[in-house]
Amino acid sequence: MKDSLPKRTLIAAAAMAALLAVAACSGGEPSATDASGSVALEVPDIQISAYQGQDVLGGETTTLSAVVGQGKPVVLNFWAALCPPCRAELPEFQRVYDERSDEVTILGIDIGPQQFLGTNEEGQALLNEVGVTFPAGTTDDEAVVRGFEILGMPTTFFIATDGSVMRKWSGVLTEEKLNELVDELVGGGPVAGLASQEASASDLPDDDFI
Repeated sequence: MKDSLPKRTLIAAAAMAALLAVAACSGGEPSATDASGSVALEVPDIQISAYQGQDVLGGETTTLSAVVGQGKPVVLNFWAALCPPCRAELPEFQRVYDERSDEVTILGIDIGPQQFLGTNEEGQALLNEVGVTFPAGTTDDEAVVRGFEILGMPTTFFIATDGSVMRKWSGVLTEEKLNELVDELVGGGPVAGLASQEASASDLPDDDFI
């Protein structure tokens, strides 16, 4: 019986040493990416039902956090089928996608059904009509407009791989301007407040924003 206490003490000390070794190998702070590959977002997470690009998005249904968690920056574009500026902008996004899909994920989200600006069928028909092939879909989340503070369409968010928003743009983007903003996104440009990064609706021509 005399040896039982020292023996228990040695076992406890060995167990503590093993725990400390595991902690030292874990690398400090935990990653923002969970086991499913999703990341914590600066903007609300939303469910996405894919129109196209299921192979890129990871299935017929997914979440924004899962798409960002794939490891590439995301250009998130909100549009609607019956939004003339959106129709004009989609080919600009397509040209950038054709050249830079290896650098960023371009994702178009049709919120026309929620805003009485087209049905899901009209959204898919528009994509086919203008020749869009980048990943696109819709969401049933009725709080998306409020959650993302969408003042009109089109509206685009530039989301870094850690889930932070590097820029929000309200209004039509040309291919040239979109390339400039993608350069900033993939280059890890300085993060600024959304208010200073957002083009004001009052500063945009009427045909650039609805």
